Amino acid sequence: MILPARLKKGDKVGVIAPASPPKKEKLEKGIPFLESLGLQVKLGRNIDSKHGYLAGTDEQRLEDLHDMFQDPQISGIICACGGYGTGRIAEDIDYQLIAANPKIFWGYSDITFLHTAIRQRTGLVTFHGPMVSSDIGLDDFEDLSAEMFHQLFSPGKVEYSEKISPLTVLSEGQAEGRLTGGNLSLITSTLGTPFEIDTKDKLLLLEDIDEPPYRIDGMLNQLKQSGKLEDAAGIVVGDFNNAKPKEDKPSLSLEEVFEDYLAGLDKPVISGFKIGHCQPHLSVPLGTEARLSTKDKVLHIQPGVK
Repeated sequence: MILPARLKKGDKVGVIAPASPPKKEKLEKGIPFLESLGLQVKLGRNIDSKHGYLAGTDEQRLEDLHDMFQDPQISGIICACGGYGTGRIAEDIDYQLIAANPKIFWGYSDITFLHTAIRQRTGLVTFHGPMVSSDIGLDDFEDLSAEMFHQLFSPGKVEYSEKISPLTVLSEGQAEGRLTGGNLSLITSTLGTPFEIDTKDKLLLLEDIDEPPYRIDGMLNQLKQSGKLEDAAGIVVGDFNNAKPKEDKPSLSLEEVFEDYLAGLDKPVISGFKIGHCQPHLSVPLGTEARLSTKDKVLHIQPGVK
């Protein structure tokens, strides 16, 4: 495990778009927040590029990622948005470059593929958190979401309890392990690839957006049949925003799908965490040790910076 160095006021962070193109007006609105933290901001040279549903060609997006990791003046990398496309560049990433220049890497949603690939190839702890144009630049960006950025400046544990949101126990128990995972769609897309997620003895975080229950059913079934649910030490169920059945179609509810796949597991499973495509969005480090307990309904996560 490699912990990136903490940020200090005056440090410079890079903003890149390794997936889909950000909305320019939202990007411009989100940057002042990073500056309000005392940070300087450098935009990737291809941040305005577009190639269909991608933020530039694979080569352009890869170039920005490599540029930010190898630039000694950059202390952290914040993704502008998710969307689609990070899996396309994973094979061509210079993981030795990243391991030699460890620094904060922050994002979620489609960025899940990069979190998984970088952590499993280098050991670098990365951060699952709201992004510049898709979250920070929106009018409903909440204070609690903003406060979570302070964990980048001072090593401190993250503690999530029902003081933040109601939590539901789906399976009893207590477990410890490194926190892994993120977006369910992206997690399942790693299966059968060189970047297949390793859940052995890990606490597995799951979240998603705009997926009807039958699609979530299919993805959880894939994780079940591939042994990923069985391998995990515990499961942290984040926000499943807009997980609505199709109109005029018979459907199981999201809760019934979770009951079918997660309630019968011999390990702690808790749902209701405001982690994902939601507000507030609680940011968490991926790759550090964590503890999930159903007795007190608390998730404890060790610091993600040194």
